[in-house]
Amino acid sequence: MADARTHLQTRDLADITRAVFGTDRTLTRVDRLRGGSKKGVYRLTLDDGGTGVVYVWSAEENYWPGAAGDDPTDPFAAADGIELFAAAHQHLGDAGVRVPAILCLDRDRGMAVIEDVRGGTLEELESRRRPRVLERFATTLRTMHAHHATGYGRPGTPAVDGPLRDRILHRALLHLAESAARVEEIAAVAGRVHDELRHRHAAVRPRDGYTLIHGELGPDHVLVDTGDNPVVIDVEGVMYLDVEWEHVFLELRFRDDYRYLVADDLDPDRLRFYRLAMYLSLVAGPLRLLDGDFPHRAAMRAIADGNTRNVLREIGRPRGGPPISA
Repeated sequence: MADARTHLQTRDLADITRAVFGTDRTLTRVDRLRGGSKKGVYRLTLDDGGTGVVYVWSAEENYWPGAAGDDPTDPFAAADGIELFAAAHQHLGDAGVRVPAILCLDRDRGMAVIEDVRGGTLEELESRRRPRVLERFATTLRTMHAHHATGYGRPGTPAVDGPLRDRILHRALLHLAESAARVEEIAAVAGRVHDELRHRHAAVRPRDGYTLIHGELGPDHVLVDTGDNPVVIDVEGVMYLDVEWEHVFLELRFRDDYRYLVADDLDPDRLRFYRLAMYLSLVAGPLRLLDGDFPHRAAMRAIADGNTRNVLREIGRPRGGPPISA
């Protein structure tokens, strides 16, 4: 499906380019980079070969139906907006995590100009360089996960009331209802999934203290700089939460490479509960996105189909095919 929306062109970004890079350099090209569903990501190319990246938060760039009504204090609400980006960027930087440098924040226009890290993503990295970068990324994770708070939620927002495990159960049951309404295989086993969610939830013991996590840290959200150092992007979802939530996503997305990232102090009961909750969210979310005009539809459908398989496998009702990454 072609993207029918009107996106920004050179003329729209010429003024912010001059403000950041000076009047003696001219913007010659703007390329909208693929992948974003909540914000636009554009590469700026200047006449001297220099580059930068612009993030743009606007209704025209957000493909999620109904996202505007979310409560921004909810750690699981849509991670969208320049204020979330600025707070998360500062929090990660202060924690010692490498993120692209901010060159300009234009809050009035909902735009940020950032450093262009040109080494590609960890997902795309050639095999001979992967072990070194993955080992460094494991250090980045340990650095980030060494930071803790007494309450859960997003940096700069009040701590959220109520046990985290109850909030995740409530969210997972909503995703189960959404998924069952759309996917015949899940509808057929919805009662079993419901019971399994409650069983796994009951096994999770209370915990005091939460860990700084990214929240959606796949290899496509890690850039590699010219020194083979990992650089974390798409940070708006950063929050304090159980570290097991991060690791469930990491094992799903990194697959065989997760062996570089695994931690030995994770709670197995939380992992079991969060896996099933995560898989349900990765069925319901992509299908909801497809209610709108998101152009990269095959990729979203593949995520929903793969995580349908994962849900069925979790309750011992396998469907053909391997697990799929989020």
